[in-house]
Parts: sequence; structure tokens; C-alpha cells
Amino acid sequence: MARHPTPGPGNSLMSWPDAKHPLRVAFNYAFIVAARHSPSLRLKNWLLGRIGVDVGSGVSWGLESTPDVFWPELVTVEDDAIIGYDATLLCHEFLQDEYRTGEVHIGERAMIGAGAILLPGVTVGAEAQVAANSLVTEDVPPGETWAGVPAEPVDSSSSDGV
Repeated sequence: MARHPTPGPGNSLMSWPDAKHPLRVAFNYAFIVAARHSPSLRLKNWLLGRIGVDVGSGVSWGLESTPDVFWPELVTVEDDAIIGYDATLLCHEFLQDEYRTGEVHIGERAMIGAGAILLPGVTVGAEAQVAANSLVTEDVPPGETWAGVPAEPVDSSSSDGV
């Protein structure tokens, strides 16, 4: 994760135009809004690819799913992954004295559940699953299922399930 000190007084969000040009953010936002509302998976993948998201073949984005608006070029979604309805992939976080950026990587055939939030610097391994409404703060190893706030591994032998 890269750390960027806040320039000048105030919190880092007050200085966001110093971090990313406002026209670039507006352009990204327009493409993301169009992708979020489009029922066409092909159009979603095309729109998100135009703003720098690395989108593999066969990727499915649920309605309202949102890649990072400031740094979409830090998002990679590998082949046949599913990003569920209203999931959010964040590559930045604005804090008091700094902002941080980090890549978000979704592995091949991984599944991100509806409403899940992935924080900067997180990798979800191939064929891993993140349950709906989970908050992912650390890497999810390949093939594992994680759930909760914050997300933790789900014991496949328990009767709780996801």
C-alpha cells in the first residue's frame, strides 16, 4: 500500500484535487455510473476497461457494483470472476494526515457477494468466495470462503455456512 502525506492543512480529503485531477475523476465517474446501471455485461466490461480497470474475459458485474472512481487503473478482475450487486472495490482511503492507495485484485473464477466492500491492497484469490455484505480488509487465499465484518475465513465443517 502506498502512503501519500496530506499536503497543507486539513484532512487528506480536503486536498483530493491534488491527488487526482478533477476532470479525470468526473470522466471516471460518468463511465462508472453508466456501467453500474447497464444490464449488458459486455457494455459494463467495455466501459470499465476504457477507464483503466483490467477486466478479464467472462467477468460479470452485478448492477450497482462499483470499482474505485479515483484509481480504477488499480483494479484487476481476472477471467470469469463475479462481482455481486452493489459490491465496492476501493483502491484508496482518505485519512486525516495521509491518503493511501493500493491495488485490488480479484482472481480467476472468484466471487464477490452483493454489498461486499474490498479495501485497498486486497487480493481475492482464484475461486475464492466473499459472502454478501462482508468487509474485506486482508487477502483472501485461493479457494477459501470468507464472511463478516471484518471478513474472516468460514469453517467449511461448521453448520453455519455462508
